Amino acid sequence: MKKQQKISIRFFDDREVRAVWDDACSKWWFSVLDIVGVLNEETDYTKVRNYWKYLKAKLKKEKNELVSATTQLKLMAADGKKYNTDMLDSEGVISLSKSFPNNKATKFLDWFLYSNTSIDGQSKKKAYTLFESNLINEFEVGTTRRLQQIHAYMFGGLYDFAGKIREKSISKGGYRFVYAQHLKSTLQQIDAMPQITLEEIMLKYAEINKAHPFMEGNGRSTRIWLDMMLKKHLKKCVDWSKISKENYMNAMIISTVDSSVLTPLIKNALTAKINDREMFMKGIDYSYYYEE
Repeated sequence: MKKQQKISIRFFDDREVRAVWDDACSKWWFSVLDIVGVLNEETDYTKVRNYWKYLKAKLKKEKNELVSATTQLKLMAADGKKYNTDMLDSEGVISLSKSFPNNKATKFLDWFLYSNTSIDGQSKKKAYTLFESNLINEFEVGTTRRLQQIHAYMFGGLYDFAGKIREKSISKGGYRFVYAQHLKSTLQQIDAMPQITLEEIMLKYAEINKAHPFMEGNGRSTRIWLDMMLKKHLKKCVDWSKISKENYMNAMIISTVDSSVLTPLIKNALTAKINDREMFMKGIDYSYYYEE
């Protein structure tokens, strides 16, 4: 059986930059067309492809080694089919970006070089490995303890409070989450909430969001926590790529007073692909995108 590719979707200025993990070489390969589209601020696929064709011929004529550094891997296109696509590794992406004289290239490089070394970048890699790890299947579902295990796995070694319930009160955007002195009892109440139907699961998810039990990393860990409840009780998970960042963030804000708004949003994005590796990886990518 052919091993599934590990796909990553990075976002730069709300544009996708797809990548494929190479197990043999232990590195990511990035879609050249995605990068060209970003750097030219072009959304028309034909124009992007034609520009890359022109640039590739120009670089080849100049005996630039960038062209020979490309490899071809299959990526999903807009029509749902997979086609061979030119890919570059990190060094190639840096060289390609330097071939673009506009200011966008500088901004893109700042983002690209920072993303893999930041706490977000490192915790994202840890989140990817949850799929390969048996831990994700061994955790109990829908409890604070489980959420702490997920958080500790993702942020261990990055935050000294990884997996630890906060002891300070926090707020965001003018909204104050559950006071620290009430957090323990609130989490016990959330643990006892039912989680069989979609409505029950979404209410529980809204309550854990209002609790915000960690100093940082709440959204990224609770979305995995949510998916694990859906997987166990409904045999479904969320295809997060079907939920826009704006719609998700607005629904989460409203859910602090009315959790029912979350139910139709999530329901329309449910999929039965609960054991699909690419679906899980894509979910992690979108989860981190929501936090940017």
